[in-house]
Amino acid sequence: MSSLSSLSSARRDAPPVPALPAPSTAGRPLRLALCLSPLLIAAVWGLTNRSLLYEGVTRLAHAEPAWLLAGGGLTCLTWVVAACVRQGAVPDRLPPGLLLASQFAAGAANHVLPAGLGAHAVTVRFLRTRGVPLDRATASIALYSVAKSGAKTVVLVVSLLSSSAWRRLAELVPDGTVLIPVAAVVTLAGVAMAVLRPLRRPLTGLVRCALTDARAVHARPSRVLALWGGATAMPLVQASVLACTGEALGLGLSWADVILAYLAAGTAGGAVPVPGSVAVDAALVFTLAAFGSPVAVATATVIGYRVLTDWVPLLPGALVLSAMIRAKAL
Repeated sequence: MSSLSSLSSARRDAPPVPALPAPSTAGRPLRLALCLSPLLIAAVWGLTNRSLLYEGVTRLAHAEPAWLLAGGGLTCLTWVVAACVRQGAVPDRLPPGLLLASQFAAGAANHVLPAGLGAHAVTVRFLRTRGVPLDRATASIALYSVAKSGAKTVVLVVSLLSSSAWRRLAELVPDGTVLIPVAAVVTLAGVAMAVLRPLRRPLTGLVRCALTDARAVHARPSRVLALWGGATAMPLVQASVLACTGEALGLGLSWADVILAYLAAGTAGGAVPVPGSVAVDAALVFTLAAFGSPVAVATATVIGYRVLTDWVPLLPGALVLSAMIRAKAL
């Protein structure tokens, strides 16, 4: 009896247990804004580019549907190849379905940020939700970029050696006065990176982590095949979409010339940090025209290519992006 009375007195003397806070609703508006922002971006982009959209759709309405269907199938293949390269860049096994959905959604994010930063941001967020640490997720982006640019360079060199149209590329090379400001900007950026000491430690850690993951990836043949095989196939599949669009619209160039034009224009225009691949499209039109295609047909081909690769998947990609954010997969 005394033990019961002492226990009850101890309970009375104990400090009260604080009540658990109610679930905060402060983050709901932000989460809703994140879910709806891709749809808003798609709507604004469509309104600002309605004239190009109308012209591209009008010309595509008179194109050969079989070639457009082939281009659409190859467009779907680009997301599969991108997912393979992303998987090859990390030692961890990722769920194939969610990985493919993330790459499809990443296409919508690329219309906001230049140089593929939108797709990289979506991929980093996806890797973080799968338990990959931030430094390793960022290192996978670096490995992905190195493999993609290296494989693309190899494909470009092989295309240059196997095609006689490379001589026409000399007409597109700017003179020295245009290259001087570009060289000055690159030099200043290098000097700034050398002077800013606070950035050395995180950059050193990132490089160390990237090298560690690169060794782990290259020790597994399946990852090597996914990384380098996918990186090599990516520019070829994308250029094949352009070639199919050109066949549908009567571009009048061989597939080898179209692939070379795509690689050369992508290399030149990709260095300009403009969202939505505007610089790449402009360089692609000039390159196709330099290879002998009429300017009007070259412009229509590039517009049709963007309709297949960007405009048609934009709304579905935005919906998938919103759904993945709502499901906390991103």
